Amino acid sequence: MGFVQFIDLAAVSAAVSAVSGRKAKIDLLADALRRLDGDEVAAGSAYLAGELRQRQTGVGYAGLRDRPAPAAEPSLTVGEVDARIAAIAAVSGAGSQARRRELVGSLFGLATDDEQRLLIGLFSGELRQGAQAGLLAEAIARAAEVPVAAVRRALLLSGDLKQVAVAALGGGAPALSAISLRVGTPLTPMLASSAPDVASALLSTGSPATADVKLDGIRIQVHRSGSEVAVFTRSLDDITARLPGVVAAVRALPVAEIVLDGEAMALDAEGRPRPFQETSSRAATRGSRDGDVPLRPYFFDLLHRDGTDLLDEPGRVRWAELADALPAGLIVGRRTVETEAEAADAFAAAVAAGQEGLVIKAPEAPYDVGRRGSAWVKVKPRHTLDLVVLAVEWGHGRRKGWLSNLHLGARDPRTGGFVMLGKTFKGLTDELLRWQTERFRELAVDDSGWVVTVRPEQVVEIAFDGVQTSPRYPGGVALRFARVLRYRADKRADEADTIDMVKAIGARPGEVDHDGGGED
Repeated sequence: MGFVQFIDLAAVSAAVSAVSGRKAKIDLLADALRRLDGDEVAAGSAYLAGELRQRQTGVGYAGLRDRPAPAAEPSLTVGEVDARIAAIAAVSGAGSQARRRELVGSLFGLATDDEQRLLIGLFSGELRQGAQAGLLAEAIARAAEVPVAAVRRALLLSGDLKQVAVAALGGGAPALSAISLRVGTPLTPMLASSAPDVASALLSTGSPATADVKLDGIRIQVHRSGSEVAVFTRSLDDITARLPGVVAAVRALPVAEIVLDGEAMALDAEGRPRPFQETSSRAATRGSRDGDVPLRPYFFDLLHRDGTDLLDEPGRVRWAELADALPAGLIVGRRTVETEAEAADAFAAAVAAGQEGLVIKAPEAPYDVGRRGSAWVKVKPRHTLDLVVLAVEWGHGRRKGWLSNLHLGARDPRTGGFVMLGKTFKGLTDELLRWQTERFRELAVDDSGWVVTVRPEQVVEIAFDGVQTSPRYPGGVALRFARVLRYRADKRADEADTIDMVKAIGARPGEVDHDGGGED
């Protein structure tokens, strides 16, 4: 088997984006996976999923703007692209910014126009080609000629599509069956769905239910075997060295082996959560230590204890084991609720304490690795804003031919202009897509073929779950889980909500949100 050219994966990516049928997408992906050389499977499968093999590269969207002209002829292999990106990710120390810019420029200079388009999507994390993990799992199963159920189970336990692809294509079903919960190897966490209020949450979970305080911290999964402790993020990054306080707390437990799911956060002198950016910076910055204000761990689930896996046990069994293994001070605040009134009281108490809200949980449900179902339901304060559309992106896949992804702006009363807060295509029905395509063609002032810049006149009502700090946007903040509610024909752009209002929401206790935190 020869080495696969990167241009071939770019062609597959474009083809997957262009077709709408699930089977057609899987056929394209499976054929591409079969052609990968053994050493290319990890990187190639990641690229087909719209990801880089390296979790962090230090390259932001701004670093992709000034790129060289595309190469006339393709020359890059999948392996060479992976090696060059690995070199970019490894850059650190004095002069790193210039060196990283040089390496990025060198890579893009060797890439054709189609290859540059794929690289931009991979680096920015905005490659929407319809090849999500579910499709990749089926494509891996087809390419390796193994049961798709075996691929899915291995994917959920390992949390690493690349590892699963390498195992399936290299060793078939036996290699997949060898992937199980292993202390020290993180697994994809169970996630919570959303509800607008506690009454709706209880309809999903049933009652009695367990109401956990939804902490304003970062999700952590902690593995211990003997004296060895490892701490992982929700995205399975190893942050052990950055959280010595968490390591010490788990190392002191009277157990030999344990796997815990929880959160970590910084507290002030009164025991309330400090601003989330303090927690996230300690956990996410290279070389960070939790030093003077240590991050405190609070756990809400136990997945393994002293040789016994508990994933398939009901929540009440796992939580009893948790209470038996840990002191109360390391367990998240929780109570049993049977009525809407009891749940509402718990919700009010959590928000008053500066936390994000509640996660209502069905006590009979197993730990559904990597799934977002009805067994855990989060309830948080809901916000809406009237914002102005600044630009719109042409859609991909099912939305091809329609103007889809909205660039949202808040009014800046000091300049009379608008400050971008992020993008969304969530909440758009086919009817709205048709309407807004016509509307924004009327307002268009520039069309790059990807982004249509429009006159800032159209107001749209946006619902969102919180405000997060974001160096990516000029206002320093962005909306979390923004989705379209409706267009406002009754409001002018000069009546839209201001950037000051957005920042005020973010400054309220318990209302600053963030990427990757909690049971979202």
